[in-house]
Amino acid sequence: MLLVIDVGNTNIVTGIYQNHKLEHVWRLTTNKERTSDEFGVFYITMFQNEGIKISDISDIIISSVAPNVMYSLLHSIRKFFNLEPLLVEPGIKTGLNIKIDNPKELGADIIVNAVGAKEKYKTPLIVVDFGTATTLCAINSKNDVLGVTICPGVRVSADALTTKAAKLPNIQITKPKNVLGKNTVDSMQAGLVYGFVGKIDYLVNKIKDEMAEQGEKREKISVIATGGLSRLIATESHEINEIDSMLTLDGLRLLHEKNKK
Repeated sequence: MLLVIDVGNTNIVTGIYQNHKLEHVWRLTTNKERTSDEFGVFYITMFQNEGIKISDISDIIISSVAPNVMYSLLHSIRKFFNLEPLLVEPGIKTGLNIKIDNPKELGADIIVNAVGAKEKYKTPLIVVDFGTATTLCAINSKNDVLGVTICPGVRVSADALTTKAAKLPNIQITKPKNVLGKNTVDSMQAGLVYGFVGKIDYLVNKIKDEMAEQGEKREKISVIATGGLSRLIATESHEINEIDSMLTLDGLRLLHEKNKK
């Protein structure tokens, strides 16, 4: 079995693959104070609930954008699994040509999503990841990563509103019926959800323009959405073609296949 771990700024998502099939998925809050033993207890407990043994895991791959939790996580993996994980970091084989100023700056999450999207869908394409940050990554028909757009995520924007505006409350991020709200909560939800829909559609259109200037046909460019809030935004978008909530985990599996000895 292959254990894949995606360490994000908000959550750590773990999956188990057997024969290329995703069998189990768990989410754990990202917490820099968590010890290696606490990680171990989490995995042992989750495995026992599904009838899985630690010894059933033969390989592990990890991507991370939260370096402050990696010491404890890696120590836990080595202690409890007695395995050395493959890390998504500079030098890993991706099958992509990263055409940015400094390829080492490209986040592990963006790399993993790009690999997953390239293998699962036809290029050219744009990957939109609705995570703590919302990112848009463009890949042309030659498998070149052309560049990335980064903006605050939906939850980050909501937190900024409640933190900086004293009279605005914490809200659940859901889609209201109307753009014009009749109360504070509906008004905030409308601005966040429909505002992000408009932002994403505008950015996707501008990225398609730039890709077209480089020879890609606009009608051939697919837009793939992933991340925790992808369905909420994508269902209102005129530009997003596919919603793939497991794209990151699939990308990790594919990267492992490309790099395993």
